[in-house]
Amino acid sequence: MAPTADPTDGQTPDRAHPPGPAPAPAALPGLPGHADVVIVGGGVIGAAVAFHLAEAGAGDVVLLERDHPAAGSSGKPLGGVRAQFSDPLNIRLGQRSLDAWRDFARRPGADIGLEHAGYLFLLGDAAERDLFAAGIELQNSLGVPSRLITPREAHDLCPYADPDTLTAAAWSPADGYARPEAAVTGYLRAARRLGARIHTHCPVTGVDTAAAPGLQAVRTPYGSIRTPVLICCAGAWSATVGEMAGARLPVTPLRRQIALTGPLDPAPPRIPFTLDFGSTLYFHNDAAGGLLLGLSDPAQQPGFDRTFTREWLTPFRAAAARRAPALARLPVRDGWAGLYEMTPDRNALIGEADRPPNHQGRFLYATGFSGHGFLQAPAVGEIVRDLCLGRTPFLDVTPLSAARFDGATPTRPEAHII
Repeated sequence: MAPTADPTDGQTPDRAHPPGPAPAPAALPGLPGHADVVIVGGGVIGAAVAFHLAEAGAGDVVLLERDHPAAGSSGKPLGGVRAQFSDPLNIRLGQRSLDAWRDFARRPGADIGLEHAGYLFLLGDAAERDLFAAGIELQNSLGVPSRLITPREAHDLCPYADPDTLTAAAWSPADGYARPEAAVTGYLRAARRLGARIHTHCPVTGVDTAAAPGLQAVRTPYGSIRTPVLICCAGAWSATVGEMAGARLPVTPLRRQIALTGPLDPAPPRIPFTLDFGSTLYFHNDAAGGLLLGLSDPAQQPGFDRTFTREWLTPFRAAAARRAPALARLPVRDGWAGLYEMTPDRNALIGEADRPPNHQGRFLYATGFSGHGFLQAPAVGEIVRDLCLGRTPFLDVTPLSAARFDGATPTRPEAHII
C-alpha cells in the first residue's frame, strides 16, 4: 500500500516540552465515579468527538487529558485542511471536514483563523504528473475543484517555486489552513456548554476490563471511572491505551520538525500551502509575517523525542535549493517539534474493537491519522458519535478498522498517494 506523501497536515507538531504529562494538581475536584462515555485524549480528535457526543445528548460525557488540551500533536498553528487525496474514503473525509471548518464560527462557535489559501502540489516529472492527473479525475468526480496547472501558473501562485524544475502542479483553491489550537478550544468550550466534563492533568493509568457486567473501569491517579464506553483518541500514545484495554492499536510516534523564519523584509507574498511531492518539502505563510518551513526527514527514527534540532535543516535546504532556491537562503529564527501518530499503511484507525468475552464494555478508537488528523477531525467526530450511538455514519469506515492489520477484515483502505 502506497504511503501518503504529505508531511504536513493534520496532527500538527507542537513546541518541544519535557516528555510526559505536566505535574498534576494535588486534587481533581469533580471526577465522577461513573460516566456514560469516557474519551481519552484532549487533542483535536478527542475534542471533536466530545462535542459531537455532547451535542447529540449522549449522556454523561467525560474527557480525560494527561496534560492540557492540545498539548500533544494539535497544539501549534500549521493545520492544513484539504480534500486533495487519491482515494474516495479520504476525499470524502476531507470534504465533510472542510464544510465543517467553514461553518466553525457558527457551530460550535469559534474563530479558527481559516485561510482559504489553497493547496499547491509541485510535480517534478511526468510520472508524478500522471499520478496526480488520475487523482484529480477522481476528486473532480466527487466535487473537488482541483486541477492540473502549468509550471508558469504554479510560479504565479507561489513565486518561490522555480518553474524550470517543474513538469506541472496540482492546485485546489478550496483548501487552506487554520489554527488547530483554536479549534480544540472551540470544540471543548462548546462541549462543556452542552454538559460534557473535561478533566486535564488526569492521565489514564489503567483499564479494568471486567469491572462489572457491561462496564469497564478507567483508572486515574485520582480514582476510577466506571463506564460502558471507552473511546481512545490518544494520538501517539494510543498503542499504550489500547494495550490497557486489551486491544491492539498499531500506532508509532514519529517526530516531525517545523522551522519559522520570523518576520521577513520584504514581507513574503501570500502563497498557497505549497508542497513538493518528490521531496516532501513544504511551506506557507506565517502569521508573524514570515514563512513556516518543513520537511519529512526520511532519516527520522520512531520515538517520543520532541526536541527541536537544526540538523534536519540540511536536507530541507538541499530540497529547497532544487525546487524553491530562495527558501534555501532564508534565516531560521525558531522552530518546534512534535509527534505524528503513524500506522503501518499511513491510514487512520477508526472503529470499535472486538474484544474477548471476558472484557466488559465497549472500546472505540479514532487515532493513527499519520498527519491528517486535524483536517479530518470534524468528520471523524461525527462518525465516532454515530458508531457510539448505534447510528449509521455518513461514510462506511470499515476499511479503517484496526482489524485490517490482523487479517480479520475483508477490505483494506485504498492506497492514497497524497
